[in-house]
Amino acid sequence: MNKRRLVFQLLLVLVLAAIAGVMMLIGRGHTVYFDNKPLEYQGTSYESPYKIEVHVGDNADGDAISKLYEGERTSATQIGQEITITLIITREKGGDEEAPVTYTIPLPYNMDGPIINLPAYLAGLPEEAYLSEFVPVITEEPVDEEIVIDDGMSLGDF
Repeated sequence: MNKRRLVFQLLLVLVLAAIAGVMMLIGRGHTVYFDNKPLEYQGTSYESPYKIEVHVGDNADGDAISKLYEGERTSATQIGQEITITLIITREKGGDEEAPVTYTIPLPYNMDGPIINLPAYLAGLPEEAYLSEFVPVITEEPVDEEIVIDDGMSLGDF
């Protein structure tokens, strides 16, 4: 009876560990940021297109999560270790849109908020150039000055 109970407990631990392992691989959620900002990498400047429509998924039929103009950023939430995006690019103001192109980008395990610089990714630069981690800027709140009231004063002193 005692040996049987121990075997069931060990099996339960193994099953839970297997579920945790599978969830770690497929269930990791990411907030992915997309930049349309120019950059300089190894002495070469990469300009950003005038506008990039970003669609999350395999096709461009659905609504765009954003129309990124030069210098803008947007975000999307993704579950899993890769994100599939479809981009519709307009190179210059008043220009024609290019045909939609779909990309599948792997997401790193060790980043909570990856930023993908789209001009660097489209230029075929390595991961170190187009991928960085989002670090929120902490702003300090102004400290209220303490008002000192002197109890020795009264209205009769004026």
